[in-house]
Amino acid sequence: MNKKVNTLLFVLGATIFNVIVAVIFFILFTVLFSMFIIPHIPESAQIWGVSLVFLAAIAASFIIYRFVLKFLMAKIDMEKYFDPIFGKKNIKKT
Repeated sequence: MNKKVNTLLFVLGATIFNVIVAVIFFILFTVLFSMFIIPHIPESAQIWGVSLVFLAAIAASFIIYRFVLKFLMAKIDMEKYFDPIFGKKNIKKT
């Protein structure tokens, strides 16, 4: 496979990983929210709690995604296996 195919597969895999982690965190946070917080707040405030659970799941998945990406970048030489997504780096010749 060439670098462009590697880059496409990496981006697809990373996106799928991020979505799966977000769904897992959403389910986990929803269960925790329904067990510990819903009994103690009025019904009118519960919809705000669900919104916060959704935002917390997205934030948590983004944090996990960044840690995994940093780990992979430390282990893999990205320039060797992947093509730049936004173009090549401009290197000034002096």
